[in-house]
Amino acid sequence: MAVSSCAMAFPAFECRSDPDFSRTDGPSARKIKPPMLHGAVSAYGLSSMILKFPPNFVRQLSNKARRNCSNIGVAQVVAASWSNNQGASIPKPAAKAVDAAAAPVETGVDEVVVAENTTFDRENVQFEVSPPFKYASFLNSDGSVAIHAGERLGRAIVTDAITTPVVNTSAYFFKKTADLIDFKEKRRASFEYGRYGNYTTIVAEEKISALEGAESTLLMASGMCASTVLLMALVPAGGHLVTTTDCYRKTRIFIETILPKMGITATVIDPADIGGLKSALENNNVSLFFTESPTNPFLRCVDVEMVSKLCHEKGALVCIDGTFATPLNQKALALGADIVLHSATKFIGGHNDVLAGSISGPEKLISAARNLHHILGGVLNPNAAYLIIRGMKTLHLRVRQQNSTAQKMAEILEAHPKVSRVYYPGLVSHPEHQLAKKQMTGFGGVVSFEVDGDLHTTAKFVDALKIPYIAPSFGGCESIVDQPAIMSYWDLPQSGRAEYGILDNLVRFSFGVEDFEDLKADILQALETI
Repeated sequence: MAVSSCAMAFPAFECRSDPDFSRTDGPSARKIKPPMLHGAVSAYGLSSMILKFPPNFVRQLSNKARRNCSNIGVAQVVAASWSNNQGASIPKPAAKAVDAAAAPVETGVDEVVVAENTTFDRENVQFEVSPPFKYASFLNSDGSVAIHAGERLGRAIVTDAITTPVVNTSAYFFKKTADLIDFKEKRRASFEYGRYGNYTTIVAEEKISALEGAESTLLMASGMCASTVLLMALVPAGGHLVTTTDCYRKTRIFIETILPKMGITATVIDPADIGGLKSALENNNVSLFFTESPTNPFLRCVDVEMVSKLCHEKGALVCIDGTFATPLNQKALALGADIVLHSATKFIGGHNDVLAGSISGPEKLISAARNLHHILGGVLNPNAAYLIIRGMKTLHLRVRQQNSTAQKMAEILEAHPKVSRVYYPGLVSHPEHQLAKKQMTGFGGVVSFEVDGDLHTTAKFVDALKIPYIAPSFGGCESIVDQPAIMSYWDLPQSGRAEYGILDNLVRFSFGVEDFEDLKADILQALETI
């Protein structure tokens, strides 16, 4: 870590993890009031001050200090120590200051209660994840929950920073063997290795749990990672699952080509085929019903409440991939599903800059997936977890805008003479419109439609668009458009694509947060070119 010798200004603060964080032992220890900067004093009587970091700052840090301070940043710890101690005016206290910060680890004070249901053991950073329902007492909207869940009421990383720090570590240490044995025998909560958990990732997981009303959430490296781990963890070898015709193609490929190697078979039904579901449940020992709602790319909706009731009567679990819906537009767990899955790459991350997947539900089921996940190792990088946290703080604003734009554009497209069909749950013409109104509070930011033309005519329309990017994925701030016949199914002949309902003139448009009038003008002008 390179540290400048130039004067640096920091606001004085105290780290919440240690009430006597910077104390020095001995009868001569005393506090010296730090210098004032233009009389600026905070509401708590703390003043700003200038901290000068010596050129050889890094070399002066002891190994113990570096180790104990790594999670929240050495510079921050030193700033905390100096602002509350006398070191600000002394030229050589860097190593002592950091050692003083680490010193409380050696004291007899065992733990500090930071927030309700969250405790930290300074010897080994002990934590207990708080239940998501605690936010309901004072946060009434999903937007507020998305911003503050996992952070406002305490988090595994103890710091006065508003923004959750990124914990870049591959392993966690134990101070003594007895602590390790306590951890192994489940008397001490901690991490052991980066594949098993990360403090930054916990915050992102708690946010999703709070929005979904779930006991537990597990974040993984991508949406497909989440899907494959879930399917392998919850469907036993030789088992049977039910899925739907309209779904993400890579999920279908995994079900059709990989699961059979484990003896797992599948029944594929139309999303609205309740009779087909009943038949599959009667004739097979079904372990899991797995579907998207809305589906990809035709945005079909599944009656989550009804299929959950039917499946539970036969002992089968229900997993709903709610990626298109987002946790704001649909609460699959509240409707009766056992697990809800998201490609957090899409709306949850929301900025087209991160890959992630999540599953949420009862701790018992998520633990089964977590155990397999620990073996397979599709771990979410903590920097990606940070981006998920950042993205979720504007989730309600983005989704509100995207819902509105998509609904208005779907209505305009449906009335346009050069568009033959529009697929959007918010339209009365959609086959599950009434169901969508019943179980969703918004219909999402993606609209699929068929241009009145062939493959080349549709490509001409797509190429004429100026605002959206021609790209896979959806749900980000930037609008994205793609022609599924080319983007996702080009390896199949036209007849093979048609078997999945993918016609050459199909377009999938993910609306970002650009101005509606700009998007409207762009689409209408592009349609005039064909």
